[in-house]
Amino acid sequence: MTALFSKRLPHVLGRKDLALVLASTYAQSERVAFEEAQDRMERALSAARVADQFYAALSEALQAAKGARTTEDELIDKLSAGVLKRRSRVKPAPLTPAISAAMVMLNLEIGQAPEMMRNALETPKGQELLREGLRALGAHLVGELIK
Repeated sequence: MTALFSKRLPHVLGRKDLALVLASTYAQSERVAFEEAQDRMERALSAARVADQFYAALSEALQAAKGARTTEDELIDKLSAGVLKRRSRVKPAPLTPAISAAMVMLNLEIGQAPEMMRNALETPKGQELLREGLRALGAHLVGELIK
């Protein structure tokens, strides 16, 4: 697992806020109402291992967004301001096979996907697709929250 970009990350973007910013992508992917998507994301992210995967993806995206003259604290402060301003207006990420793999992982966590989907995610190709999807979601969320 990737180390956290900053120990402040889980405090600046808590699990409830993380669920909120993921809800638009999930709602679009699963064709459910935003409120239902948010509820499902909160349930999925209550599992530490799921939340940790998203924090690792966000950490990767923050590391990539960090400029030569930007400090870790400055970037986290920008993220914090973005969370306060835009957390309920995050646009959905474009749906790709990789992002769909991340949605499947979330659905498996909350019992919304057939168990056979777990086997697909456990193959080497499935694992790579899931990692790619998490990276893409992390980059999308950082882009939406830090403007």
